[in-house]
Amino acid sequence: AHSGGFGRPIGNVNESNHRRFGPGVRIEVQMPDTLPFEGIKVADFSWVAVGPTTTKYLADHGATVVRVEANSPLDILRVAGPFKDGVPGPDRTQFFADYNTSKYGITLDLKNPAGIEVAHRLIAWADVFTESFTPGTMDDLGIGYGTACSLNPSVIMLSTCLMGQAGPAASFAGFGFHAGAIAGYYEITGWPDLPPDGPWTAYTDTLSPRFLAATIMAALDHRRRTGEGQYIDAAQLEMGLQFLAPQLIDYGLSGRPVTRDGNRSDVMAPHGAFPCQGEDQWCAVAVENDQQWAGLRRALGEPDWAKDERFDNSAGRLAHQDEIESMLSEWTHALPPKAVMEALLSEGVPAGVVQRSSDLQHDPQLAHRGFFRNLDHQEMGTVPYPGHQFRISGYDSGPRSPAPLLGQHTEYVLKELLGMTDEEMVEAVIAGAIA
Repeated sequence: AHSGGFGRPIGNVNESNHRRFGPGVRIEVQMPDTLPFEGIKVADFSWVAVGPTTTKYLADHGATVVRVEANSPLDILRVAGPFKDGVPGPDRTQFFADYNTSKYGITLDLKNPAGIEVAHRLIAWADVFTESFTPGTMDDLGIGYGTACSLNPSVIMLSTCLMGQAGPAASFAGFGFHAGAIAGYYEITGWPDLPPDGPWTAYTDTLSPRFLAATIMAALDHRRRTGEGQYIDAAQLEMGLQFLAPQLIDYGLSGRPVTRDGNRSDVMAPHGAFPCQGEDQWCAVAVENDQQWAGLRRALGEPDWAKDERFDNSAGRLAHQDEIESMLSEWTHALPPKAVMEALLSEGVPAGVVQRSSDLQHDPQLAHRGFFRNLDHQEMGTVPYPGHQFRISGYDSGPRSPAPLLGQHTEYVLKELLGMTDEEMVEAVIAGAIA
């Protein structure tokens, strides 16, 4: 790893052992002198979700990540809500902010030769170079892998797009919605008597960064041991398929295709989200075995319908799901979702309230674990940021600072990180390098 820390413009990781987590919650953490990726330098030319989320992992854990943007076009997430107080603006959207914590932000015009010259300096500086554009875009700009290697022979470059860098579908452009559809998620998500109703979000956008962050870590370890760089060609379609492994294996072995079946399971019943008291309130319930079925019966007060012998084993319950779901819904509909969850959990039956984002902000378990971090953003003020899905004893994984404003750190990056003189920076500005 190269020497160098995160830099004062973003904050000193050792400035305090006390961090504010969630509404009114303070947790004391022991901050280490060195963060896991401290000294790793990342030139992040990616945009929207997959690439920025991947580099966010590195940034939150100590890497020096420089996020490269342009004024035109703006990153799509900078023009998408939710906007703070409902007031639009490129620096007022938490959609962008969530995926770009702990990073420096600069603007470059990559269609301008002067901007490409600065990009070359940034690539030469970096240990990791990421991009997420249509295949061929970086080569056309003059900053593809061949150029990157000539500038920095041990660089690790990541290119991620929907279908991969080569092949008959390589030029297919779009978002995670499209890759999710092609991967098969939309065919299997929804109800059998309705059209496909795929995952609400751009699904492969949420899956891919988990693979990519681990892949970059492996490449960094390989370089540490051998001195060799890597070129990582990551197709979001292929990464998305990993979460369909059971269905793909089943089809390969039995020839049975999977299709939409609502919230039902092939192996357990009842299994679904059931309506509760109140407007659009639900509780998810899953009965995995006969013991849990007995627990559900006790929670319901041993009603006569639940004593039917047809329901005593999984095969019988699977064969009569319509009847079971109808009767169970009558019970859940009369109770608030939390009461349903608590009654079932007390009898050993898996159950969980279907929560909204507003509910998550006040979830006592998330507050206890310090999941949401209140960070002071220069434009939006104090805003809660989601943390990571794990805690490491004695170590605060971040996020360590809010997302940058558009071009916020351009001068600092050019001068302090890339070593450009005042004269060189002025020349770059006059030449139009700074977008």
